[in-house]
Amino acid sequence: MNRNILLLILISVSISGFAQTKTDGWERFAKTKFDAKYNQGAGEYFLFPTFPAELTASVGKEIDLEGYYLPIDVEGNAYIILSKFPYSQCFFCGGAGPESIAEVYFKATTPKFEGDQFIRIKGKLKLNDDDLEHGNFIVEEAVLVKK
Repeated sequence: MNRNILLLILISVSISGFAQTKTDGWERFAKTKFDAKYNQGAGEYFLFPTFPAELTASVGKEIDLEGYYLPIDVEGNAYIILSKFPYSQCFFCGGAGPESIAEVYFKATTPKFEGDQFIRIKGKLKLNDDDLEHGNFIVEEAVLVKK
């Protein structure tokens, strides 16, 4: 009987070791280091990222993110902001870090969402370390997986 329990435990541990979460993108984003640097043009300090090697190796590859739609006014509805946290806790409003948001550019027309709507998307990862007009984590050619 003890053998059966031991076998069951070993199988459970090995299966869980191979499981991947759908939101591992946020965990990878969280490994990014940010340093405040002075920007002459803007006359103030901004956080600039240093991306880990594992993340830079993922550029152009598919990434899967689940999160909350933030109702940020974007000119031309070109993209949306997806947040790991709801609006009250997001980077812009609640003190979370820049690693908790991503710009999402859809492959087709940008769908309509309600504020704080929880969605899941897939697309190709792009990183931004110098354009202050955009986020550090960008998902291009995205498709909506779950609304």
